[in-house]
Amino acid sequence: MIRVALLALLSHWRRHPVQLLTLVIGLATATALWSGVQAINAEARASYDRAAGTMAAGSRARLTADGPIPQETYVALRRAGWPVSPIVTGNAGGLRIVGIDPFTLPPEDQPTGLGARQIDTGFITPPGQLLVAPGTQLAAGLPPAIEAEGIPQGTAYADIGIAQTVLGMEGQISRLILTAEPSFNAPPLDEIAPQLQRSEGAGADVARLTDSFHLNLTAFGFLSFAVGLFIVRGAIGLAFEQRRSVFRTLRALGLPRLTLLGLLSLELLILALVAGAVGVALGYVIASVLIPDVAATLRGLYGASVEGTLSLRPIWWLSGLAIAVLGTAVAAAGSLWQTARLPLLAPANPRVWRRGSTLTRQLQGGAAILCLGVACAAWIGFDGLIPGFVLLGGLLMGAALLLPVVLHMVLSSLSRTARGPRSEWFWADAEHQLPGLGLALMALLLALSANIGVGTMVNSFRLTFTGWLDQRLAAELYVSAEDDAQAREMREFLGPRVEAILPIRAAEADLSGAPGQVFGVAADHTTYTDLWPVIDAGPDVWSRVAAGDAALVNEQLARREDLWTGDTIEIGDWRAPIAGVYSDYGNPQGQAMVGLDRFDRLFPDAPKHDFGLRLPLEDVPRVEAALRERFDLGPDQVTDQEAIKRISLDVFERTFTVTAALNVLTLGVAGLAILTSLLTIATMRLPQLAPVWALGVTRRRLAALDLGRAVLLAALTFGASLPVGIALAWVLLSVINVEAFGWKLPLRLFPLDWLRLFAMSLVAAAFAALLPAIRLARTPPSALLKVFAHER
Repeated sequence: MIRVALLALLSHWRRHPVQLLTLVIGLATATALWSGVQAINAEARASYDRAAGTMAAGSRARLTADGPIPQETYVALRRAGWPVSPIVTGNAGGLRIVGIDPFTLPPEDQPTGLGARQIDTGFITPPGQLLVAPGTQLAAGLPPAIEAEGIPQGTAYADIGIAQTVLGMEGQISRLILTAEPSFNAPPLDEIAPQLQRSEGAGADVARLTDSFHLNLTAFGFLSFAVGLFIVRGAIGLAFEQRRSVFRTLRALGLPRLTLLGLLSLELLILALVAGAVGVALGYVIASVLIPDVAATLRGLYGASVEGTLSLRPIWWLSGLAIAVLGTAVAAAGSLWQTARLPLLAPANPRVWRRGSTLTRQLQGGAAILCLGVACAAWIGFDGLIPGFVLLGGLLMGAALLLPVVLHMVLSSLSRTARGPRSEWFWADAEHQLPGLGLALMALLLALSANIGVGTMVNSFRLTFTGWLDQRLAAELYVSAEDDAQAREMREFLGPRVEAILPIRAAEADLSGAPGQVFGVAADHTTYTDLWPVIDAGPDVWSRVAAGDAALVNEQLARREDLWTGDTIEIGDWRAPIAGVYSDYGNPQGQAMVGLDRFDRLFPDAPKHDFGLRLPLEDVPRVEAALRERFDLGPDQVTDQEAIKRISLDVFERTFTVTAALNVLTLGVAGLAILTSLLTIATMRLPQLAPVWALGVTRRRLAALDLGRAVLLAALTFGASLPVGIALAWVLLSVINVEAFGWKLPLRLFPLDWLRLFAMSLVAAAFAALLPAIRLARTPPSALLKVFAHER
């Protein structure tokens, strides 16, 4: 009996291949978008883990100074009982050279291929050896290479003595790693080396820093999955509707209710696993296409090294299959519950299912109010990134669930304008078909809202970011000398050739207990007083900064520590009044700006190599060429303003490549949802269309009315998505962006973009409805006449 019942249930899909294709495509597409995002996230996090394992104790506490640390300081610390290990870093031959001491650095902190084996004497004796990634090409003059898996591309590890020779840093150390806490009787650090500062390790900083980026990706992946799930829900619901007579027959033949539900669940599990496997394969393709742009974004924004290749990791393909099964279960839960609750003969009565649709609409309205209430509670009562995404999800799901209710009310109102029986039938038919198209229209609402919201956010960011670059990059040329002596020569050489030389000093420091950067600037120059983007300022802001009486902080630090104009901030041992706050897009760190004199008193050993040059634009090529010829500067030591802007804008565009791609895919899935819904319900509409055809309305006219109905519903859905999309943009700019990155952006509106999206949505709906309309126009009259042969 069970075998026969299962074959009877599965025979439905053989007789309705289009519906089966709808279900598989919907679930596979949803799974593909989700698993693709998870593949990207898994690859990025694996890269962070590899980097953490090869960054020479990046997760341990470290001791640093404003410049190189004398080797004598290291020796003094070791003799005093401080367990430190020296690290030297620099660039040579196109590689980042990291020098380590394999005898004092714990094996678990050493690069892969070195710490787990006996040290080769060739590694520590001249000319030494470099530990590099496979396939790395070494420049002439560098020590020979040892290739090892797990070494980041572009990085080479060497014994510290060899690295000092290669980098020209004999007797100097970049930083000291604290491998354990100092002994009980060891003297304090400020007694042995007062110039050193202790800071906690940053091994997990990259992963924590990029969490917001990956959370955004996950949110959009889940949104795409939810949109695809509407297709699955519609296909499953209609399949259950079409098989109500089969359910009735099986129950009448003695099949228990629980057995029927079990067989239906088994059927859905098989379909979910098949479609999920297809979706995982498609997700791999999507991730392979997008991951190079993701890697470029993470490198540009966060300095995180992510390889542009993809590995087949169990964590994401298993999660893809799991969410395919879970999504199918969620999509089918309503239909299974309805099947379980209906009496034995109820499926023979279509009105019972109709009343079920009305009840579903009422339940959706209640669920929509609940989702919007949760969103408001998250907004009002909680702070943080997770409540921000709860607000975002509650807003989108509440709006989607509320859409059928709103459309029902709008169609009921429009039906009152009907003049004549044909128009009355059109509005009544549109309202009657709304339950079957409701899920597809909800998917379209989500896709359109995401496009409007994300498009508004990106364009608002682009305009603000471009204007901010024009303010921040005011100097026409930026120059970096090799040392202080060369910097003095450059200033003497450039004095008569430029209008102004603006020193730029920088040092790492604790800002109110958190790691950050301090910049020293010529705050009394018009470049800063007239152009610098200050968003919150007190009176005489620049004169106070120039005099060394106050400091400026960036927006990230102000929001994170709640420090604004009038408050004070600890910069080293100086409690500085805050004169203002400046915008600093794209930078995750806290920063402070002080006058040059104050900076020199705070950080007397900080290098004085960098400065900006103000000069007429037409003189830039001549001055740059003279600088390079006179001082034999490298390509990165002189940068013009336009080059920096191009690099910054390129990073910006790459940042939103993934979200833009997901938006396009989501809109495509929504169009597919409309198409599959129309195809699936086309045959079920014959009982409603046959009487109208018999009364004289031609098949072509019926097809045109169906096409117009689809376009009308798409237009009404776009109208509903517009306020939702604007609200989504506000949440992204004012809530998510502040929590994730530390800055707030103004909301700007782009009506022309909305008009283009409106046209695209109408075209998509028209194309989706075109095939069902053509099939209706070509329906044989005999098929319509057969309707009257049954008791309908």
